[in-house]
Amino acid sequence: MNTDILNRKQTHFILWRPGSDKLAPKLLIGLGTQPISQYKEIPLTPNREFPELWQVAAAECELEEDKVYYYWFKVGNTEPSDESNKNKVLYCTDPIAYTIDRRANAPVPKDVPAGMTGIPNIAPASVILYQGGKLVPCDPEGQTPNWSDDPTPATLPTNNRLVIYELPTRWTNITSSGGIDIGNGTFQDVLALLVAEKTSPTFPTVAAFNNRAHLLELGITALELLPPADSNQSETWGYGTANFFAANYFLGLPDGSKQPTASFDLTNLIKTCHQNGIRFFKDAVMAFCTDMPYRNINYLDFLIKFTKPGDRNPDPEQGGRDGFGGDLIKYRYQVQGYSPINGKKSDIYPSRELMKAYIYHWMDYYRIDGLRLDSVNNINNYDFLLELKDFSRSFWRQRGGREDNFLVVGEELSVPLALIEQNRLDGMWNEKFKYIIREVILGRNSQSEPSFEWSVRKMIDCRLLGFRDGSQAVNYITSHDVGGPGNERLYNWLEFAGVSEKEQRAKLAFVCLLTAVGIPMILAGDEFVDQMDLDIFSSPDKDRNKQIDPVNYSRLDDAWRRRVFDYVARLVKFRTTSNALATNDTNFIHIDFEDGKRVLVWQRGTGDDLVVVVANFSDWGTTDPGNPNSKYTIPNWPSLPQGKKWREITQQRDVSIEWAGKEPVFPWEAKVYAMFKSQ
Repeated sequence: MNTDILNRKQTHFILWRPGSDKLAPKLLIGLGTQPISQYKEIPLTPNREFPELWQVAAAECELEEDKVYYYWFKVGNTEPSDESNKNKVLYCTDPIAYTIDRRANAPVPKDVPAGMTGIPNIAPASVILYQGGKLVPCDPEGQTPNWSDDPTPATLPTNNRLVIYELPTRWTNITSSGGIDIGNGTFQDVLALLVAEKTSPTFPTVAAFNNRAHLLELGITALELLPPADSNQSETWGYGTANFFAANYFLGLPDGSKQPTASFDLTNLIKTCHQNGIRFFKDAVMAFCTDMPYRNINYLDFLIKFTKPGDRNPDPEQGGRDGFGGDLIKYRYQVQGYSPINGKKSDIYPSRELMKAYIYHWMDYYRIDGLRLDSVNNINNYDFLLELKDFSRSFWRQRGGREDNFLVVGEELSVPLALIEQNRLDGMWNEKFKYIIREVILGRNSQSEPSFEWSVRKMIDCRLLGFRDGSQAVNYITSHDVGGPGNERLYNWLEFAGVSEKEQRAKLAFVCLLTAVGIPMILAGDEFVDQMDLDIFSSPDKDRNKQIDPVNYSRLDDAWRRRVFDYVARLVKFRTTSNALATNDTNFIHIDFEDGKRVLVWQRGTGDDLVVVVANFSDWGTTDPGNPNSKYTIPNWPSLPQGKKWREITQQRDVSIEWAGKEPVFPWEAKVYAMFKSQ
């Protein structure tokens, strides 16, 4: 499998589907070291077979070997908000630029046709290297990826062995005066979480980044950064994607660095993940965009003209979709013409073709091995989701991956399981898990469930919520979307509920998360019970604050938080290696609600490879917690096969057969027992 338009871009500058009929597009190009005033304009010509494909061969542009070039396309404006826009000319970033440089903005066009006006456009330069007669993706100083020693896709963890770490790239540290110092965690800073010898360039004083590899100690097997594609939103989550094919410029420019290296840094980060048995999930935003080049190049082929309620001619694709201040992407507009994917003339949906090429590039160039599709309800086209899922899976197989170590997961908070039942997605974020677990660790049943027992049952076994397999559900205690009541970080949820002793509740929550059927996901910071640093509840800026509230790794220095981290790390490493927890098999073997108790015991696995969890969701405890002989007997405790022993995972201790199923039970505590070989 390959994509025709990306093949063509190896030898030609390509502009697909310019929309203005008043101006033939041109290429503005020059060396990155030259003043823009010395750049030259080169006419593009339509391809003989596909007139909507404008191009010029790189060999005809008088380029110098091994030089890095900056370029833009000169087009007639198509943005429809103002009738006068159709007479305006501007330079635009290549919509399929592999790298952009925001230090160089497009100039104002001077040589324009009579009756038209050149206008400014804050469009970053597209960057490319000319080498060996080819146009090669690179960073502004010419760096290209080094994929030597990258493991083959088939060696990466299977879906049933995943623990995902969701990482916003807005971090902080506590200053000597007790204040907070906030900054962007770049790709190089993330690398410091994986390599003990690396120092975080942005946060050199934070212990979590120095002489230790935080993520390796935690034991996660998948990393999911909030959107790594380029956005002009330097401080927020970055969900307003601008340049889909390029890595985020700001995440490639650490403090003190003079040259952006986003492409090289991201490929280095992903390779390091792979070398440590960690998959890299791309958070892909496809429902909307912000300042995407096609906004000016051909708005109506790719984007929905937003209309307010009551407008006479609303776009039929708008419906109830929300662009969150950006432009909604159009997925139902069909034309006959050039397909960027197969290179043939056929009936195509332009945006679908563009987005498939975008995902292909990230799977091929950046070697990602999982997709999380943001806000699929706002994509609002389930046929496209199926098309994209099948397309990406087909390419994954071609790369040498297996069926069971790649996923296309959708995020939609109402959890529409029809998307899985109809095979349009591999899995969904399980928002229902979040709401249930937050209630049960307070001793309350979920509002959507008739009883506490069924709240716990459905939390632990996602099949009772309608999922068919654990690989279809991504479970989490907290996600990055911390805005609004019930969504805040775990610490704040417990604080608002009046829970002063947060350590034991956090540990209980993580036992549930990491022994439940489904793929566990941990929001960065929850592993040590981080809390909100900014006001996301009453401040007038609460909607913005939820996006810029940082992960405060300095809090890992707190003794009780370190204890939680060590506890979670033991569970994570057990989760990723346990055969019993890699299956769907789940059986509740004991339920005790007598005399104020809320003790539930569930068993995972079958045969001679079992995990048994004893969880107490109440203030009740055995009569004398200080007496080691104080027993709580579970009557139907599974028998131990010959040659096996019981080991309690959270405390890393062996349990004699005499005490298995009879150990004391303490308030708001869970124990995890597993069968191990006795020698």
